[in-house]
Amino acid sequence: MDFTVPQKLEDYYAELERFIEAEIEPLVAEGDNIRFFDHRREDARTDWERGGLPAREWEELLREATRRADEAGHWRFSAPEKYGGRDGSNLWMAVIRDRFAQRGLGLHNDLQNEHSIIGNFPFVAMFETFGTEAQRQEFILGGFERQRRVAFGLTEPEHGSDATWMETRAVRETRDGVEGWRIDGEKMWITGMHVATHCALFARSSGADGDARGITCFLVPNPTEGLEIEEWMWTFNMPTDHPRLSLTNVWVPDEAILGEEGRGLALAQSFVHQNRIRQAASSLGAAQFCVEESVRYARQRKPFGEELAKNQAIQFPLVELATQCEMLRLLIYKTAWEMDRLPHAEIEQRLSDKVSMCNYWANRLVCEAADRAMQVHGGIGYSRHKPFEHIYRHHRRYRITEGAEEIQMRKVAAYLFGYLGQRKGKFG
Repeated sequence: MDFTVPQKLEDYYAELERFIEAEIEPLVAEGDNIRFFDHRREDARTDWERGGLPAREWEELLREATRRADEAGHWRFSAPEKYGGRDGSNLWMAVIRDRFAQRGLGLHNDLQNEHSIIGNFPFVAMFETFGTEAQRQEFILGGFERQRRVAFGLTEPEHGSDATWMETRAVRETRDGVEGWRIDGEKMWITGMHVATHCALFARSSGADGDARGITCFLVPNPTEGLEIEEWMWTFNMPTDHPRLSLTNVWVPDEAILGEEGRGLALAQSFVHQNRIRQAASSLGAAQFCVEESVRYARQRKPFGEELAKNQAIQFPLVELATQCEMLRLLIYKTAWEMDRLPHAEIEQRLSDKVSMCNYWANRLVCEAADRAMQVHGGIGYSRHKPFEHIYRHHRRYRITEGAEEIQMRKVAAYLFGYLGQRKGKFG
């Protein structure tokens, strides 16, 4: 067994560091762009007059950073080579996201808006696996050209983790001689709808409540008649781009279906696995950052004339966190490596439990690490002049989104006890 990070990856990460120093850090230093990262960050990023949406200046800065990264050949790293990417693997993405987050807050990788100079494109794999050739051309290439942006419309006001009970309905209906579907219902927490050109919207098209089959994914244009943004939901970590929306007599043609009719949940699962492993790596890196900053501060701070670090009450909690970071890093890297050895469509059946282990534990760990960092730093740690409150508020949401940790633990349990996965039937 070889646990060495490949030299090619080390070389590429060194190239990324040089790019950050040459292109990204000077961009932050321009004008007053530092306001998006210092103690003013939440206010600077938020347009309070537009319902709490991200400020236009903030999103323009993000676009400029990714434009520079794309020009340098980095932004599309994880995408297939035929779309201008580098066929970046899950393992390489996990290592890069881990190390990016260890650098702390910065324009190189600020996940509050799902932003990074190494982009995460789960829709690419989704369209590549389930889309038609026309959809691949429109939404993959169109996405990289910034002509298409797709939001993910699964959750509803009354249904989150219980997606098989969703109340949004799609019924066949022909209009002007064209066969299609009428969609009615409500959705909530559909991130990015203020800039999305389409919503990959899931609706029950057949079957009964609770059935895994019978849910179909439709590519609904935004805006479209009958689709209304009812309100923007203010959250623990502002700005917000998470609306509650309604669908009344929305109509799309058959060509709007993504994947197989009635098999939309399989498509949804393919979306979350890439997100979860990369999210886990980012949470791990942020946890490591909190530990390292706490260690550094504890060696410098000298209450009563002695280093704070000499107190076991300071040492032992950080030792526990550092140990968990080391163990989790091995599991995340191993799981990402195993994902790379499987066809995309098989990950759900063979590795979903390991992906969930990585994700729910990393998201919990970073919250514990940020909380401990605040405690070690005392009053200044609790203030917005340190990044720990922002890290806590941002990563705390991942214990709920992309599958709440309880749902992910239930997935692990199903595999462990042989109700799903490769151990199914082992216990009779």
